[in-house]
Amino acid sequence: MPELPEVETSRRGIRPHIIHKTVHSVVVRESKLRWPVPDSLEFQLVGRELLAVNRRAKYLLLEFEHGTLLIHLGMSGSLRVLKDDVPAVKHDHVDIVFEGKKGKKRVTLRYNDPRKFGAVLWLENVEESDYLKHLGPEPLSNKFTGYYLHKQSKKRTVPVKQLIMDNKVVVGVGNIYANEALFMAGIRPSLSANAIGYTRYQRLVLCIKKVLSKAIQEGGTTLKDFVGGDGKPGYFQQELQVYGRAGESCYVCGDVLEEIRMQGRSSVYCPKCQKGR
Repeated sequence: MPELPEVETSRRGIRPHIIHKTVHSVVVRESKLRWPVPDSLEFQLVGRELLAVNRRAKYLLLEFEHGTLLIHLGMSGSLRVLKDDVPAVKHDHVDIVFEGKKGKKRVTLRYNDPRKFGAVLWLENVEESDYLKHLGPEPLSNKFTGYYLHKQSKKRTVPVKQLIMDNKVVVGVGNIYANEALFMAGIRPSLSANAIGYTRYQRLVLCIKKVLSKAIQEGGTTLKDFVGGDGKPGYFQQELQVYGRAGESCYVCGDVLEEIRMQGRSSVYCPKCQKGR
């Protein structure tokens, strides 16, 4: 599943090609995604200038003067910016065609999603939408601090990994990056959230920021179904310390990395480097 760095990579990849361009046409080949693509999409977009391409959590927000086009990549979605005459292939569900500038040809923002678990929605008031209003702070923002996370952990007996993957606490810390940040911080993923002190939460927050920033810099993590918006895969997988390496040696101490299942997800950790208390 594309996580925050992959979505941010897509945002940066598509933005230069479509920003401040006017929508020429909309093509919906398949409307039955996770939530139905609205019938009014063409009416809402055609003739309107795209003012901004932003991101909130794992949602891409294409902002127009009168509302916002929300795109979620789901489990297997991807976006491409293509020449207007490139034919659609299987799983190409939605096209947003933009006018060219100064004699240049039109370009198409194309949404492809084999599993159809993503979304393309129109929102008139994005801040009050049910998709965004309950989300926690962005992990790379100044609002996400050790003090904040320590405060959120009080009276919570859930494992710390579950805490940092809760989008109501902080957005976008998916399974891969939670594994990596906890390893970097020296904290075992199964440790109860309320058993961790303020100083260790300060370190964990710094590690989350470092891991996500590095992943964005490297273009995201290449997964089976994901390729970045510029057509290039991410390379952060070459930097993974623990995720997907159960049974292998820890790069730091040489101990064998162990794997446990938490909420149906793989959690890999080093029993020597990551303290259980």
